[in-house]
Amino acid sequence: MNKAPRAVRLDATVPGEDGPRMTTGVAVLPESEPLDPAEPAVVPIASRKGFSWGSVFVAGLSAFLTLSIGVWAERTITSLMNESPVLGYAALASAAVAVLALLVMLGKVLRDILRERRVESLRLRATAVLAGGSLDEAKAITGELQRLYATRPETAKSRAELADSLPQLFAPHDVLTVAERSLMTPLDAAAQAQIALAARRVSLVTAVSPRALIDIVFVLVACARLLRAIAGIYAGRPGTLGLLRLARQVLGHLVVTGGIAAGDALVQQVVGQGLAARLSAKLGEGVLNGLLTARVGLAALAVCRPLPFIEAKPPTLSDVASDLPSWRGTASS
Repeated sequence: MNKAPRAVRLDATVPGEDGPRMTTGVAVLPESEPLDPAEPAVVPIASRKGFSWGSVFVAGLSAFLTLSIGVWAERTITSLMNESPVLGYAALASAAVAVLALLVMLGKVLRDILRERRVESLRLRATAVLAGGSLDEAKAITGELQRLYATRPETAKSRAELADSLPQLFAPHDVLTVAERSLMTPLDAAAQAQIALAARRVSLVTAVSPRALIDIVFVLVACARLLRAIAGIYAGRPGTLGLLRLARQVLGHLVVTGGIAAGDALVQQVVGQGLAARLSAKLGEGVLNGLLTARVGLAALAVCRPLPFIEAKPPTLSDVASDLPSWRGTASS
């Protein structure tokens, strides 16, 4: 319970327990109050560099499987050629189509990985510029951001406003701030809407589902869809391998920031003081599942965002999951 402010006179001294103190004039000294627990700062983490036995294992296994499939395909086509040239040429054409499709798929995977690394590089470079970079570096980052979203029609107006504002800016911090305000703010709003929608959906479904296995499967599917949606908002929709890489980055971000745990203080902050204790057990599980889904979404936002938070405030659970118990908007979604 907070204490009342104390009044202290300043023009004369009277004896006291802590020594003489002034006796005229009034200074109000409020008692310090504990601050509410804040959300951890959203700090993007860089990919781990260096030698990895896991990568060597995957590369070796991939090479072995590729050689095995190649040898099997060659023997199959040769055997069919000996039996019937028509069947042999049909098998050869089918193999050529499969190889072409595989190359296209690998090209898309490589494009997704390069785009994700480009986003990571932009975020790290912007962080370095904010710590003490030049105006040219800031404008180069802004130019890459404009090219990154050049094919997005919904960003045309924001890109035009940013291009008009750049000649009037002469400080790196101002350049990146205007870039964030023009390009990132609309994307942040769309990403937060996706996180809030996924959290409400997970809360509702897991609160009414009869089986724990259904809860687990639905939460995993909802998180995968949420990761892909957020990645699509900021840097393009990833494929399967790109999604797995993004999931690993998000998990690493959650581990670093301690975002996996959702304790009583967190529940009370989002749900309301004492309300969690009055909820049924199943409804409480639904709320917690929604909170964890929102945590995953916020971590994905931090990983996929090409700029660090400069002027904008990083979103918190209260921003995206404060209405979970009321189920507002769930029926319409």
